[in-house]
Amino acid sequence: MRVHKLTIAAMALAAGLSLTACQNDDAGTDQGAAPPAASTASSSTGGSGSTGSGQQGGTDSEGKTPAGTGGSDGTGGTGGTDENGKAAKCRTDELEITAIDATVGGDDRGTVAVDLKNGGGRDCSLAGHAGVDLKTDSGTLSAERTGEPAPLVVLKDGERTTFGITYPINDSGGSGVRITGLVVTPPDETKSVTLDWPGGATLPVTDGSGTPVQVGPLGSAGQGG
Repeated sequence: MRVHKLTIAAMALAAGLSLTACQNDDAGTDQGAAPPAASTASSSTGGSGSTGSGQQGGTDSEGKTPAGTGGSDGTGGTGGTDENGKAAKCRTDELEITAIDATVGGDDRGTVAVDLKNGGGRDCSLAGHAGVDLKTDSGTLSAERTGEPAPLVVLKDGERTTFGITYPINDSGGSGVRITGLVVTPPDETKSVTLDWPGGATLPVTDGSGTPVQVGPLGSAGQGG
């Protein structure tokens, strides 16, 4: 009987352990239900990821914006345009400046034609009068403007424009004022170029009442500018 009772007790203990195991399995199943909640949080993170995707889209948009701006700047650089879409002004270093004697026989005034060629690789513009100074053995003599209208001139790369310098011919028989050089400053520039003077070697000595040295506007070359 003792053995039988022990057997029954063992069976009861086994049943109790089996029931506890089942309850633990059920609890594991409930805990296993947590992943959907975790998945939901992951989905919310995915929403944040979606925002990240939106940010990525913003990055793409930002990528496009600088590209467009760069294109505009590139166009400005290639076309030589300023912020108003107009050709930027010609710089002294972009211009090839030369001067030749252009006096016509029989004229009572001499003429020097100054040529400005655009060698800057882009379109550029010039407006107004160039600055002109004659270097002489008596000092520097600044040319006066003729007073003619000075239109805007746009030069493509390789194109040129010319203006004229007129001066009194020294027929006084005296030695006059010897000219030693020509200084040209393009419009709106401060940097000058010094050239050999190709015209008459001297100017007549005057008391200031004589005809002055004059410079015409861009696009002019000849007597009176």
